[in-house]
Amino acid sequence: MVSHNNGEKNVINVGLIVDMESWVGKVIQSSITMALSEFYNLNNGCSTRIALHDRLSFPNAALDLLENVEVHAIMIQKIPNGDSFLPRLGDRVNVPVVSFSSISNEHPCFIQFAEDEKNQFHGIAVFLEEFKWRSFVFLYEDTADARQAQTYVHDLLQDYKLAIAYQTAVSIEATDDQIVNELHKFNMMKASTILVHLSPSLATKVFVNAKKLGMMSNGFVWILTSKTTNSLEYSMDDSSVYESMQGVVGFRPYIPISSKIQNLTLRWRREFQPHESNAEMKELNVYGVFAYDAAWVLAEAVERVSARLKSNSGSAILSKITNSNSTGLLGTFKIENRKLVLDTYEIVNVLGKGERRVGFWSSAYGLTKEISNSSSGILETIIWPGFDSTAPKKRWLLQKSGKSFRVGIPTNGRFPELVSLYHDPKNNETTLSGFCIEVFRAAVDRLPYKVSFEYIPFDNQYGSYNNLVREVYLQNFDAAVGDITIVSNRSEYVDFTLPYTELGVGVVVRLNKDSWFFLKPLKADLWITIGCFFFLIGFVVWLIEHRINEEFQGPPARQIGTAMGFAASTFVYAHREKLQSNVSKFVVGVWLFVVLILTSCYIAKLTSLLTVEQIKLSKSDYIGYSGSSFIQGITVSNLNFNDNRLKPYSSPPPPPRSSYINTLLLGVN
Repeated sequence: MVSHNNGEKNVINVGLIVDMESWVGKVIQSSITMALSEFYNLNNGCSTRIALHDRLSFPNAALDLLENVEVHAIMIQKIPNGDSFLPRLGDRVNVPVVSFSSISNEHPCFIQFAEDEKNQFHGIAVFLEEFKWRSFVFLYEDTADARQAQTYVHDLLQDYKLAIAYQTAVSIEATDDQIVNELHKFNMMKASTILVHLSPSLATKVFVNAKKLGMMSNGFVWILTSKTTNSLEYSMDDSSVYESMQGVVGFRPYIPISSKIQNLTLRWRREFQPHESNAEMKELNVYGVFAYDAAWVLAEAVERVSARLKSNSGSAILSKITNSNSTGLLGTFKIENRKLVLDTYEIVNVLGKGERRVGFWSSAYGLTKEISNSSSGILETIIWPGFDSTAPKKRWLLQKSGKSFRVGIPTNGRFPELVSLYHDPKNNETTLSGFCIEVFRAAVDRLPYKVSFEYIPFDNQYGSYNNLVREVYLQNFDAAVGDITIVSNRSEYVDFTLPYTELGVGVVVRLNKDSWFFLKPLKADLWITIGCFFFLIGFVVWLIEHRINEEFQGPPARQIGTAMGFAASTFVYAHREKLQSNVSKFVVGVWLFVVLILTSCYIAKLTSLLTVEQIKLSKSDYIGYSGSSFIQGITVSNLNFNDNRLKPYSSPPPPPRSSYINTLLLGVN
């Protein structure tokens, strides 16, 4: 909606959705207000004025802004995790939505006025290369945007030959006990490099607990992404927080120092401090800079398209924003693919009650000590956890107390091609072979570090694969290798590798070789009925046509042959005799329609019999399954087979392969 003020200025409604309970929300709201005020003070001749409408809730706020206020654009602090309501709504009503957090760019009306996280992960990869750390732990938040960042990290594995030693997702609602359990999992790593991609509130909980576990001491390396570092100062009010984060290294977008940003910071403090007198004054962070420049760009776009605001204004504003090359607090910046392009990141080191800059990373120069220095690979001295100025050397997975990893191997695998164990009593040697063993060995050989392990036979003669999985959960084994199927109940206790065979449960039955199989799609009484109609149609057509149609006349034998041939040819629509009577044409037309239905049903039923129903079991058939596997639960719970029809073949040692074949061929129960 466009309204007029004193007949001179067009008032353009713009919505703002922020969380005023958070510091980031307050900074964004105040920065946008100051940006609009300064823009119109410096550009008094503008024909437009943006009227800002603040809202605190989501998604009701979006509906209210679009339906009642009729805004031309919406600015939002952050899209809730995985919620595509506002993006889809913006696309539908053609209203630009500007977000100050990382989002998906699949929606054409959505603009991410925040850094593209993919760039910073390239900088982090270069940082890891500089210190020759080829393996790291990735700790990320269990949200949609953080999971998107996970794909960027996996791309780096190919480009920079890095390896993820361990990765885990932490819920924003995770308790201290849950966080401690996750930290314990990779506390087994010595001098491990840990990449943290968490929100500030969750990151502080992680570091406080890591400090208690002794993981903020010499030998550990903690690297923060901008997701944490951008709001780090707002999370370090408590002394226990910054004490637990000493030595942490973080990446964040570089904001060049200028007189404009210094003056804005002073003004922001004067106007913001009276409203927050109960809190210690904060600095204007990167979100405030994003919000200020975004508001300025939006005001410029609205002014440029003021003549078209009454029709298709959303597309016009969106086009001006996405094609803008502007200069603001960020310096000279541009928006590509509806994302803010930032090529330079600042590297900071947490020390004392704040952080100190140790260098920069840019796509043009790589790692540098000064922003204007093109000599790469040079940084200020970094104080690592434990107040050590020497970078931890490349050290990898810790062998528990110097011992090798214990790998459990099932001893009675049903298929030796997958896993086979042979023990030579004379030489007291155990030989392992099989596809699973080869895959495991190949994976270990590809690791950029050496891992020693020993195979421990697991005699599950009286147990099951569930027992083997349980041994891993109880930490009696460090891992298990074998033909172990991934099922939901097992996944709750252990982590599986990616499957390297096709998933699913298969059924093998004896093939039915019936010569009269093609007759089974239709029942006997239906076949008889079709035959009767075959003769009936031939007789009716002959009865009607033989008096007036020469093709149905002649000797009796010829007339019978013509009538039956005509009836038979209707099954394939190949009849050549031309009918002259309208009655016979009507009869044949009805019959052809019936033939069409019969043919379609026959083909569908025959196709089903040749695929699915060919392995159909009768009520008296028995089902054999491996007694130590999960198949019994699948067949009883999911396929509704009765227990009395299940026959386990679990007698050790495993029966030879030929006995399986004979059982199917002979129908042995």
